Amino acid sequence: MRFGIGRFIVLLLTVWIVSACDHQPAPTTANGLPNVIIIYTDDQGTIDANCFGAKDLYTPNMDRLAETGIMFTQFYAAAPVCSPSRAALLTGKTPLAAGLPGNASSQRGKDGLPTEQITIAEKLKENGYTTGHIGKWHLGYTPETMPNGQGFDYSFGHMGGCIDNYSHFFYWKGPNRHDLWENNEEVWMDGQYFQDLMADKVDAFLEEQQDDPFFLYYAINLPHYPLQGTDKWREYYKELESPRNRYAATVSTVDERIGQMMNKLEALGLRDNTIIIFQSDHGHSTEVRTFGGGGNAGIYRGAKFSLFEGGIRVPAIISWPARLPQAQVRDQMCVNVDWFPTILDLCKIPYDENGFEGKTMKGIIVDNAPAAHKVFWWFSRDNRWAVRKGDWKLLKNPIDPSQEAPLPEKDSLFLVNIQDTPSERENIASKHPEIVKALMQEYREWHTQWRK
Repeated sequence: MRFGIGRFIVLLLTVWIVSACDHQPAPTTANGLPNVIIIYTDDQGTIDANCFGAKDLYTPNMDRLAETGIMFTQFYAAAPVCSPSRAALLTGKTPLAAGLPGNASSQRGKDGLPTEQITIAEKLKENGYTTGHIGKWHLGYTPETMPNGQGFDYSFGHMGGCIDNYSHFFYWKGPNRHDLWENNEEVWMDGQYFQDLMADKVDAFLEEQQDDPFFLYYAINLPHYPLQGTDKWREYYKELESPRNRYAATVSTVDERIGQMMNKLEALGLRDNTIIIFQSDHGHSTEVRTFGGGGNAGIYRGAKFSLFEGGIRVPAIISWPARLPQAQVRDQMCVNVDWFPTILDLCKIPYDENGFEGKTMKGIIVDNAPAAHKVFWWFSRDNRWAVRKGDWKLLKNPIDPSQEAPLPEKDSLFLVNIQDTPSERENIASKHPEIVKALMQEYREWHTQWRK
């Protein structure tokens, strides 16, 4: 059964009373607001958690989030690469509308997400929250565009696209450069494992903020390369073939740190009144630096950089034990731009719906309401784009880093029906010219709004 949903049948039977009945009032912070944590993993494949269908991974803490919340089977990132996906998350807008349709530079002095954009951190800070960023940023490398300039009271992590987890150096292009920062000050922690540094900073943040509402953006930089899982997990997966074994070790390393955070919340008595959102930024990488792969998109075609499903359909979960249903699944189409208005809705913070391209998912989450998006659009570099309306999806100049099926040049316009053929192996554009024409018009009208 797709996504490992079968394993939830028993859970549904055991928790249906809790899910169906009104929840008891949750313990609240001083001003009654719930805490909010977004866990954003990096390059995690579509089905790469046990609860999403992976049969060869050990992810008990991701699974625990699903068991105490809602997992989404048709959840999308608004971009197939790092910076645009993060811009969409933090602004509630598509990357083109947010002003960052491509990756931000990993060099100091280069800007990124435009400062005039309102981030979720800024909005929550205005409404009584202490805001923290821990982990990867990749949204600008100037004081104005680093986390402290974009609404975060506290920040610890790296500003570029990736770092070595022990030296904290960026090695993508020369000169090699150190990239570890705390509140806009460069810090040196040579030899200390970044996954543990992040986890300890998370624990400290939770300790310090336990009496007041907080928002934490926990942007974990794995399973993005370099694939530096711990010895414990490399040994655990030693029988898997490479590069799956290297990749799997990083996934379980991440899962273990998520468990540390959840245990800390429980120890502080904060878990019931903390909304935890979990999502990957986009699909898995097939780049040479990740040994050509390791991640798993299941039946879906594509990977990172691609607008096929494997590049943009991601694992996603929301868990708030005191107020939201548990051990449930939602199949409606949702996108990461939806988290911003959804969080505001759940926290009862007023907002202007016209300020977002995202749609609140509260109705979907609580009442299993129909999908909020009638149509959605993706824009990528080199005149690559996609638009989806209902079950129809049209791609322009698609690429497939996974190389799972041939892609003839004549398929510059690639049409699929996601419900009928989710694997996207066959182009049916020639069979439905009227649908191609309608979807092209939908895309042009959207793109014209934001084209500079």
